[in-house]
Amino acid sequence: MDYIEKTGRTVDDAIMEALIQLGTTSDQVDIEVISEGSKGILGLFGAKQAIVRVSKKADPKEIAEAFLKDIFRQMGLFVQIDSKFDEKNQLFIDLSGDNMGILIGKRGSTLDSLQYLVSLVVNKKTKSYIRVKIDTESYRSRRKETLENLAKSLAKKVKTTGKKVSLEPMNPFERRIIHSALQNDRGVDTHSEGDEPYRRVIITPARRK
Repeated sequence: MDYIEKTGRTVDDAIMEALIQLGTTSDQVDIEVISEGSKGILGLFGAKQAIVRVSKKADPKEIAEAFLKDIFRQMGLFVQIDSKFDEKNQLFIDLSGDNMGILIGKRGSTLDSLQYLVSLVVNKKTKSYIRVKIDTESYRSRRKETLENLAKSLAKKVKTTGKKVSLEPMNPFERRIIHSALQNDRGVDTHSEGDEPYRRVIITPARRK
């Protein structure tokens, strides 16, 4: 049941009835007043009861975990799911277990797909946008370090040869890592070319001003 409707002599009475049935408190629900009711003549004749529609607020962590558990059950995998909101109020989900390489995929493609799907499911059921980040075995930080080292190595090559270098196609997140790693290097410029999912970073010698 997505919501319940309750009636009462007043709006507050109707809300209280709904909270008792749902077994929760007012800060954990969304309330819509369908009718404020009326006292009628002398408080007796023609009186109408107030009507409210009350639903529990969606819990992003519960939504994400339920969705992931269903996926892993169908894949035949036992995965420990640890979700929490970080200091930026982003929903961070850490996955652990055996054979996590299956969930990472080639260059993190499977992990990115999981993250995208969970984000869709969570934000479909919440009113404000919530950014979702999924990681396992610190893959994201290890991949970031690898890309930063690659960027610096290729930048050195570009400055030595004077020729541009084209990297392999990357997703937007990984391209940003390359751009950020070289943004303070005055010897090279970076830009992206191509269409998704084949868009790639190009490193060129810096233009002389």
